[in-house]
Amino acid sequence: METRLAPLDAGCANPAPPVVLRERGQREVFCGLTGIVWLHRKMQDAFFLVVGSRTCAHLLQSAAGVMIFAEPRFATAIIEERDLAGMADCHDELDRIVHQLLERRPEIRTLFLVGSCPSEVIKLDLSKAAQRLDSRFGGRTRVLNYSGSGIETTFTEGEDACLAALVPEMPPAELGSALQLLVVGALPDVVEDQFLRLFGELGIDAVRCLPARRLADLPAVGANTRFLLAQPFLGETARALEDRGARRLEALFPFGAEGTTDWLRAAAEAFGVDRMHFNRVVAPGRERAKRAIAHSHERLRGKRITFLPDSQLEVPLARFLSNELDMVPVEVGTPYLHRELMARELPLLPQGTRISEGQHLDRQLDRVRADRPDLTVCGLGLANPLEAEGLSTKWAIELVFSPIHGFEQAGDLAELFARPLRRRDVLRV
Repeated sequence: METRLAPLDAGCANPAPPVVLRERGQREVFCGLTGIVWLHRKMQDAFFLVVGSRTCAHLLQSAAGVMIFAEPRFATAIIEERDLAGMADCHDELDRIVHQLLERRPEIRTLFLVGSCPSEVIKLDLSKAAQRLDSRFGGRTRVLNYSGSGIETTFTEGEDACLAALVPEMPPAELGSALQLLVVGALPDVVEDQFLRLFGELGIDAVRCLPARRLADLPAVGANTRFLLAQPFLGETARALEDRGARRLEALFPFGAEGTTDWLRAAAEAFGVDRMHFNRVVAPGRERAKRAIAHSHERLRGKRITFLPDSQLEVPLARFLSNELDMVPVEVGTPYLHRELMARELPLLPQGTRISEGQHLDRQLDRVRADRPDLTVCGLGLANPLEAEGLSTKWAIELVFSPIHGFEQAGDLAELFARPLRRRDVLRV
């Protein structure tokens, strides 16, 4: 079924606000367990215990590429047939596994019990299990819970659920303390360091990150906290922080020269940084980003691109490609359109861009075939069939796993879209 929503208020930047297609039907996405692949690398003292099936275990092993002799910071407590049949007490089994795990790995300071489709189907209450285990081990290991289930969710929501579970654990900020900036969203360490260096040069020294590299160092939060979202799929985390008194700084997401400049400017204005000083600090990185982007401009200029819904990165990436590389977004599909978080992004899309929320796979594929874009950004399961039909594709998940934020990565981000077109031209007979 396909229904139309009320037009968005695009403001003066786009006098004809886009109409959003709201679609519900067959979906093609990974589940939220996938987020563990980057979260377990980011949080050095955390461990993720998935309560799920052998399929969940195979997914994580395949996605993370963990070799058999590695000691990763994630595992799967597999629900067996006897658990499903009620022949075993799942809670007793879970307690036993957690006890064994913490005895073997005493360095774990935060243990996440991660729900899955199987654990939710059998109504296993992991929140109560986490409370029970936390009371037993909380002296040395915090036990928390979130859902990574793929039922009615998309895979980046795993990070959102994880970070939202951390917000209640953040200590309260002292009343009357100085403003603190919180950067929210898991970023590669090198990208995070680049941003922290820029904030330091701007004179904003009170900067913390969520997630912290060590969860024992969770930052305080309160009315003195201003936060920037580094990822556009963190709606629940943003709401949880606002419930703790923090205030979100509205900005474009830090993709490309323009998005990164606007993102940094939002922090600079909130912390009273002089405009001239801001321009001096930002100008070198901005110019490097523009020069790096220019290398892909000739290949991408005028090329038509369609985004199928996958990661919730689609709207800000389409804005970057249209504004800085002169690509033409034909359709920008996203699993969920968070209008508040996208309020700055949507007006910058070209007039006439088709925007869709949710997924009805057959209809969207029919539109791709009718539109024949130069490039289609889609999930792994759709790429090969579309390539077989003569359509160039880009794996959407690569945009999640690759460092793409900030000035120094802007050229690499542009190249990720140029590469499939270059490959097509080389292979063309």
